[in-house]
Amino acid sequence: MANFGHGTRGYPRSRGRTWSRWESPLFERSRELGGGPDRATLGIVGVVCAIAGFFVLGIILGPVAVVCGWLAMGRTWAGTRPVPALVALVLGAIDTLLAIIWLAGASPAFS
Repeated sequence: MANFGHGTRGYPRSRGRTWSRWESPLFERSRELGGGPDRATLGIVGVVCAIAGFFVLGIILGPVAVVCGWLAMGRTWAGTRPVPALVALVLGAIDTLLAIIWLAGASPAFS
């Protein structure tokens, strides 16, 4: 009975709601199964993007490498850092900087 002052606040299952209103049950299952690539995979993907960025599409692959490296480091500077994550972060930053310099040099002078 959920009317006239008899709410379902203490009994959330009485209205058929067994999970949070904002999350689906598939969200909980994906969290149990891992939910995405692990840190080692992100580090390797970042290194590959950084090396490929030196040859093609550096303005895109450089920031991708930086993001992958940062996520592979666990979004923190503290503690031990995996080597591929640090390499991806540094090479991605260098790649992005070189791409910006190259784009600035390719533009006509403002005089």
